[in-house]
Amino acid sequence: MGTQGRIFSINISQAKGMAKSMARSGRLLEGLGLEGDAHAGPGIRQVSLLAIEQIEDFESRVKQAGCDLRPGSFGENITTEGLDLSRIRVGDRIRAGESAVLRVTQLGKTCHGGCSIRRVTGDCIMPQSGIFAVVEESGEIRVQEPLKVASQRKALWSWLKT
Repeated sequence: MGTQGRIFSINISQAKGMAKSMARSGRLLEGLGLEGDAHAGPGIRQVSLLAIEQIEDFESRVKQAGCDLRPGSFGENITTEGLDLSRIRVGDRIRAGESAVLRVTQLGKTCHGGCSIRRVTGDCIMPQSGIFAVVEESGEIRVQEPLKVASQRKALWSWLKT
């Protein structure tokens, strides 16, 4: 896993507090988030990302709990594949698809008390592994399209060298 990956799934829900449904495509709207998603709106957590590798690892550890996990179960908007989310830092930018750009604003989150996954399994990965971002540039995204991290620090270093 590295700084490039792909969109494994796009997940949308029309109400907060419920698992998201998978979609083949979506539109990221500058300053708002994923069009049609209940969490879309101004703020620092417009879009959430979680790696399919982390979902699969978590599911293998809690299999005995009888929890059926899939992309969107943790409320993430974009399930990634092949992208090492542990290397991402606040301020990094992620190009999604051909034209959308996300800027990472938060790593992890406090798990709310009503988390159904935590109630069933005793644990949840979103607090440690979820990535949150704002949409800096709008664009269409589709399943299988590339995700590429462009570190803010690298961009600054390139600027200093010129």
